[in-house]
Amino acid sequence: MSYQSINPYTGKTLKTFEHSSTTQLQQSLATADSCFSVWKHTSFKERAAIVARAAQLLHAQFDDFARLATLEMGKLINEARAEVKFSAAILAYYAEHAESFLKPVKLNPKSGQAHMECSPLGVLFCVEPWNFPFYQLARVAGPQLMAGNVIVVKHAACVPQCAIAFEKLWIDAGAPLGAYTNLLISYEQSNIVIDDPRIKGVALTGSVTAGRAVAARAGQNLKKSTMELGGSDAFIVLDDADMDKTIPWAVWGRMYNGGQTCCAAKRFIVLESIADEFITKFQQALSGLTPGDPMDESTTHGPLSSEAALLQLIKQVEVAVEHGARVLMGGKRLDRPGSFMEVTILTDIKPDNPAFRDEFFGPVVSFYRVKDEAAAIALANDSDFGLGGSVFTKDPARGQAIASQVDTGMMFINNLDWADADLPFGGIKNSGYGRELGDMGIQEFVNKKLVRTTDGTAPG
Repeated sequence: MSYQSINPYTGKTLKTFEHSSTTQLQQSLATADSCFSVWKHTSFKERAAIVARAAQLLHAQFDDFARLATLEMGKLINEARAEVKFSAAILAYYAEHAESFLKPVKLNPKSGQAHMECSPLGVLFCVEPWNFPFYQLARVAGPQLMAGNVIVVKHAACVPQCAIAFEKLWIDAGAPLGAYTNLLISYEQSNIVIDDPRIKGVALTGSVTAGRAVAARAGQNLKKSTMELGGSDAFIVLDDADMDKTIPWAVWGRMYNGGQTCCAAKRFIVLESIADEFITKFQQALSGLTPGDPMDESTTHGPLSSEAALLQLIKQVEVAVEHGARVLMGGKRLDRPGSFMEVTILTDIKPDNPAFRDEFFGPVVSFYRVKDEAAAIALANDSDFGLGGSVFTKDPARGQAIASQVDTGMMFINNLDWADADLPFGGIKNSGYGRELGDMGIQEFVNKKLVRTTDGTAPG
């Protein structure tokens, strides 16, 4: 299937792009490999000048980039603008801090001297999703280009204009040809890329199914990989939570980006004593969202990214109901043009219901009542995923104690502020492995070499 840019608000096809030919793909890989042989020897100062320039251009043109995201995947325009600005901030962050993150680390052996030093691995293959069409690219491009690697990227097939625009950004910023390459390739061609000896590492953000396939292929080739996959994050509400603060976070945590976020709040686990109050206020707040044109700043409920995404979500809700779940609100397609789903709340979800294990990638809330903290922690941990989670309480120490017992890569207390350039992002279990952002993100694809010097004589 070709790369298609389809506006999910109107259903109209904007542009279509054909897959690269085998010859074009091989030329792209050869160019990237040739670029690496030079790029790895450039100084941090030289790299930083280009990455910082890309950040400046991205910020200066944020509205143009944002409109592309809204056109191709339906993101609310103000959310798209914020995403582009944050992407620019990530690039600027690594331009400023990469050298300090990768400086040699002195060790203290019993004799002689030793240190650890970092060097780039080579050409990296990055497979990225549609839900954050610029942020996902920035969080691999910023650290890895600053580390001295070069990257070839397969972006999602439904956001080709975003992918092409981001590649042009690097050309405009003065990056050498091959430093950042967008590949319009098929899934089958992705295997060719992973198998190619010029590729030294693989990073994927996407579904569990895609992660298994790509990680297995990378493993067969003994290539380092990182996987940022799905999530079914718990939103735990304790009996002392401040509802005036908790409800807005609940709405934002579930509905940001149309609910199409790996680390969105998806399972709302509320102590029985306040469950009625919470669900009444939550439902009232969700009912106030306004569907409409995502380009209109007054719209608060946009379309899903595609018709296929909508149909999949509707099917998941139907299956959940067939297995005993109860619909408190919504559950169906909105009666209007475009790929719109009603805001939906499901409850009475038993462990044998597929909905208990599934990830709902859209505006669907799974609501659970529990008797106490222990039950909340147990339910939060009864998941195949382990990306993030949150707990809301007036007692920070109580929140910390619960956060330490939930098996995830990230926990948030009285907030859902998922991403900062300087905070590592990633999960465990079916949510993947490895970290992006922060100092850990730039460490994933470098060779950490031990260098030791002694004047001792050989044993014997």
